[in-house]
Amino acid sequence: MARRGTRSSTFARRAVRHDRHGRAQRSPATGPHLPPLKNRIDSFDMTVAAAADFLRATWPDELVNVRFEVGNMPVGEQNGEGVARWWTSAAERRVVLYRLPIQRMSKLHRDDELHQRMMIESCVFRATAELIGKDPWDLGPDRFRF
Repeated sequence: MARRGTRSSTFARRAVRHDRHGRAQRSPATGPHLPPLKNRIDSFDMTVAAAADFLRATWPDELVNVRFEVGNMPVGEQNGEGVARWWTSAAERRVVLYRLPIQRMSKLHRDDELHQRMMIESCVFRATAELIGKDPWDLGPDRFRF
């Protein structure tokens, strides 16, 4: 007759935690070693970085040593035109895009992921055009030609 409670030491029991209904807890969908799925801040940063990389590859001489940064909100008093979406400085070679005004104050005719990304990219293009003194449509001529 086998004795109760004797197990080989090679088999360790896994601890199973139960919630108040007696069910085992579920693991996260992304697993323990993966970052969480995307959020608005990360997707904004990735869109700005992708547009900046495209512009740097297209205009390498004009955008040498230009830093693209993301800020939450503009600091200080605003001019009479409303809340700024970006700030550029040719002397410092900087473009700062403000995430909250771009995401929350833009009036999109369709509020989905594609149109939000297009709004972010258009702000990157317009801010860069302001920095180097060109028309935004000239920055990516083949990108918009179908």
